[in-house]
Amino acid sequence: MNISIHNTFLPHTDAEAALGFYRDLLGFELRNDVGYNGMRWLTVGPVGDATSIVLHPPVVDPGVTEAERETVLNLMAKGVLAAVTLGTDDLDALFERMEAGGADVVQEPTDQDYGVRDCAFRDPAGNLIRVNQL
Repeated sequence: MNISIHNTFLPHTDAEAALGFYRDLLGFELRNDVGYNGMRWLTVGPVGDATSIVLHPPVVDPGVTEAERETVLNLMAKGVLAAVTLGTDDLDALFERMEAGGADVVQEPTDQDYGVRDCAFRDPAGNLIRVNQL
């Protein structure tokens, strides 16, 4: 039996800014764009890879209070609510492209003590995007 990751979910606060980051800067393909009641769910992923990220409006559950919604939005803005780690075969080239494109750099390419070379960015919603050299 094989198990794979089909989708992972990250919140977004601005669908167009999210597309600019994931599609235009990272080079992911847009796989689905669903609107409902003025909100948008975007499914993006690396070309040729079945794994997808669903970028969703945060806190749309009607049972969430306004105070809870504000707490979630504040955590997103700080970059501590959600994260994903990606991998690339050319970390330095990806870093240069992301930096030139105006991505919010958290960490430049670094050789970590635990054996990984990586860098990190925040997407427009504040989600931490860490990238490892494969």
